[in-house]
Amino acid sequence: MLGKTLSGRYEIISHLGGGGFGTTFIAEDRHLPGTPQCVVKQLTPKTIDHPLALQAAKRLFNREAEVLYQLGNHNQIPRLFAHFEEEQEFYLVQEFIEGHELRQELPVGKKLSENFVIALLKEVLEILAFVHQQNVIHRDIKPSNLVRRKQDGKLVLIDFGAVKQFGTQVINSQGATSFTIAIGSPGYMPNEQIAGKPRFSSDIYAVGMLAIQAFTGLHPRELPEDSNTSEIIWRDRVQASPNLANILDKMVCYDFRQRYQSAAQALQALDGVSSSSFTPTTAISKVSQKLNADLETTKLIVTDNLISKHGVDYTQRMF
Repeated sequence: MLGKTLSGRYEIISHLGGGGFGTTFIAEDRHLPGTPQCVVKQLTPKTIDHPLALQAAKRLFNREAEVLYQLGNHNQIPRLFAHFEEEQEFYLVQEFIEGHELRQELPVGKKLSENFVIALLKEVLEILAFVHQQNVIHRDIKPSNLVRRKQDGKLVLIDFGAVKQFGTQVINSQGATSFTIAIGSPGYMPNEQIAGKPRFSSDIYAVGMLAIQAFTGLHPRELPEDSNTSEIIWRDRVQASPNLANILDKMVCYDFRQRYQSAAQALQALDGVSSSSFTPTTAISKVSQKLNADLETTKLIVTDNLISKHGVDYTQRMF
């Protein structure tokens, strides 16, 4: 694949990684001045060798791509530059993001301040509110799917679920689809999502677990559950204001019906919680500033969740 030019334009220069959903590459756009780099995802759904199956795959691919184009209108979501089918393989071309993953700001055992947590919540929920307005469920919000953009210090939400879902589905000769793996990450994925029925409130759960991780310094899988209610036990690990603690409890409630039903609802609740003068931009903090300094000579290329010599592989399913 290295050295191959796709769609007469995108020359593959390196392999970043892959998984059950497909393979990710870095390419150079030969049609633009300076041949800027971009991320190319090769998706290979398991289709039966039948014309109807291929037609169904094309329809699904085009549908998911249209959603990605729409999502890319937000400044904190990677843009989709192109999508195409070539030799019965499906490709997405996205911008790459230079920066570092949020997980580098959440070292194990480090309890971050309430102000940091509030600012983090507000910034992520504001992005997610736009996603939900497009009738999209992200399905894999976690620290490695949030990238602190070096250019302006803002968080970028990457790796949407629909792309991986497309790459893992089986399409039969009648055009019917089925899925081979669940989409999501342990610890951030609520019960209903594990059961294959994600909702908007499933994303709210993930953001709440992300905030609790920042607060406690513990990965979600390290937090105990109440044996009777299955609720997450975390309040004894950190001192939190009652208002914020109540909001987080509601976000990560075991019963999805008891959670905030959208990012907008959660944001509205946070309006009543003071974060002093701490804003999402200043949330970069000394930790983030040091990371940017350390990475000054290294370009981190966001593509899909894995770290290679080129940087961070960014998009989950990038939907």
